[in-house]
Amino acid sequence: MSTVPRNTDQSTDRSLRLGLDYDVKDLALAEWGRKELDVAAHEMPGLMAVRAKYGPTQPLAGVRITGSLHMTIQTAVLIETLVELGANVRWASCNIFSTQDHAAAAVVVGPPAKGGSPEDPRGVPVFAWKGETLEEYWDCTLKALTFPGEYGELGPQLIVDDGGDATLLIHKGYELENGSDWVHGDSETREEAIIKALLLRVKAENPKKWHDVAKEWRGVSEETTTGVHRLYKMAKEGSLLVPAINVNDSVTKSKFDNLYGCRESLVDGIKRATDVMIAGKLAVICGYGDVGKGSAQSLLGLGARVMVTEVDPICALQASMEGYTIATLEDSLGQADIYVTATGNRDVIT
Repeated sequence: MSTVPRNTDQSTDRSLRLGLDYDVKDLALAEWGRKELDVAAHEMPGLMAVRAKYGPTQPLAGVRITGSLHMTIQTAVLIETLVELGANVRWASCNIFSTQDHAAAAVVVGPPAKGGSPEDPRGVPVFAWKGETLEEYWDCTLKALTFPGEYGELGPQLIVDDGGDATLLIHKGYELENGSDWVHGDSETREEAIIKALLLRVKAENPKKWHDVAKEWRGVSEETTTGVHRLYKMAKEGSLLVPAINVNDSVTKSKFDNLYGCRESLVDGIKRATDVMIAGKLAVICGYGDVGKGSAQSLLGLGARVMVTEVDPICALQASMEGYTIATLEDSLGQADIYVTATGNRDVIT
C-alpha cells in the first residue's frame, strides 16, 4: 500500500496504518533517493563534520524541529543530520513545485541503519510532493507544525523556515485567538483566502492551538530575503513571538548560495521545464542583486543574449560594466524569449 502514488484515491490514511505519519508521493522512490542522498553527503562536508563532532553528545536530544524548506536531496542530508543530533523532526516543503519526490521518500523510509523499507518506513515524517495545490500546501505546513504527543498535540520548539510561511501561520493563528479580525477581511489573493479558511478551521477544532504552540516555541531561522523582511516588520511592530536568526544575510548564504547556487540551478530548471535551447535566446533578468548576478552568468554561459532591468543605479552600473544590456522592462516587451524575476517581489511582470 505504501508504494501507491500519493495523488491517487488510495493514498488516504495509508501512512497511519503503517505507523508513521507522512504524506509523500511514492515510497517506492526511496532507493533512488538514497543513492542520490549518499552522493550529496560527500558534497556537504560541513554537515558531515557536525555529525561526527556532535552526534555522540546528542545536543538536540528530544528537541522538536519543524522544517518548511524545499524538500530536495540536499535538504534530506540536513534533516538526517538533525536526527543524528537527537532532534524530533517533521518536514514540509516551502514551495508547491520544488519537492524531489525521491528525496522525500528516502527521508520517510529512513537510512539503511534503521532498517526501514517502503513497507515499513522508519524515518522522518515528511509532508510534501511535487505539484501540490495551494490547499494541500498549507495543510502540509500545518501537519509539519503538529507533533503527536502522549497527552495531545504539541508544536515545534524550533523552526527552520524558508519564505516565512510556517512563521506566518503561527503568528496569524495566534493573532486570531487574540481577537484579530484579519481572517474576516477581504483577501487580496486566492492563497490568502486559503490561509484564512485553514485558520478558521483550526480555531473551530482547537480554540487555543496557536497559544499552546507559542508557549514552547523557542526560535526560528529564516533563509530568504522575503522571509527576513517579514520578520523585521514583525519585530518593529512588537508582534514577533520568538527570537529569529537571519540566515539569509549570512555570508555563506547571500554571497554563495544566492549567487553560485542560482548560477547552477536556474538553467537546470528552465531546461527541465521547457526543454528548449538557450543559445541565441534573449533573456531578461529583472533585478541584479546576488540572485540576478548568478542568473545572468548562468544564461550567458549557455550563449543567451542577456538584458538586465534594475532600479538601483549602483546595481545597474555593475551590470553595465559586466557587459550586459541595461533597459527598462517595457523596452524588452515583444523582444525577449526568457524572463527571470529576481527582485523578491510578485507581479513584477503583469
